[in-house]
Amino acid sequence: MADPKAYLMRIVSNLALERLRSTRHKRETYVGPWLPEPILTGGDASEVVADAESVSMAMLVVLETLSPLERAVFVLKEVFDFGHAEIAEAVERSEAAVRQAAHRAREHVRARRPRFAADRSRQREATERFFAAATGGDVNALMELLAPDVTLWTDGGGKVRQALRPVVGATTVAAWFAAIGTVTYQGVGPADMKAELAEINSGPGIVFSGPARVIATVTFDFDADGRITAIHNVANPDKLRAVADGTAHDLGTRRARSPHAAAGREHTAPGPVSVPGPGGTARGEPHDGRPWPGPGCPR
Repeated sequence: MADPKAYLMRIVSNLALERLRSTRHKRETYVGPWLPEPILTGGDASEVVADAESVSMAMLVVLETLSPLERAVFVLKEVFDFGHAEIAEAVERSEAAVRQAAHRAREHVRARRPRFAADRSRQREATERFFAAATGGDVNALMELLAPDVTLWTDGGGKVRQALRPVVGATTVAAWFAAIGTVTYQGVGPADMKAELAEINSGPGIVFSGPARVIATVTFDFDADGRITAIHNVANPDKLRAVADGTAHDLGTRRARSPHAAAGREHTAPGPVSVPGPGGTARGEPHDGRPWPGPGCPR
């Protein structure tokens, strides 16, 4: 084989393209909002900063709006730094077609990604404050952290009860999160509900869990002032397996790095600090079938 690297790149690219095409119908019939699968991330911050955005929940949501070809070209060019000629061979298109797809993808992503975002230290601080306010049931503190038009996106996939449409507005979102420590959710009462700070998709987030299982993850988008503009809540159990196994993934992807850094190392993440939600009167599902408060379901 003359060029094993090019051969493997073509095989993997074609498999990925087929996967994207085959899941398009499933996305169209998906129950409620569809969100990307969360993963735990970690590693040396100096190594991962260049690639952190490539796996952020906000970026993955934007990438889902690209065509399969545009997405493949964008990832190979912008994340893995392959040249247009290499990409053309991998996706079996002309180099001119690849350049056009790359241009369309860049313009699409540029128009939809957040224009300004707080630095990572401010994001971490805001997440820690949100964590304390939510587990403490402090509505006022939550309101201070949320942008007025904050949007909560919830993904239960029809397998657990979730809001079927985005929830908009600081008042509604704050009231919902303040109720976390007072209700029963997915059969887990307040005394057994655990909330942990963790790095999810290269940003600060929260993992909610009960005895022996992960229930939901929460990640955030921020504006330049550190206010939360969007919240992504994944509760579909099929999408939580990577978080449940506790493995954190390093983000060594740029080819300019050493082979060891680019190998996609994995390690078991150290356990984050756990703060159980406050006790309260547990309430089950309302008799009229409306969603009850819990990770992702507003009142």
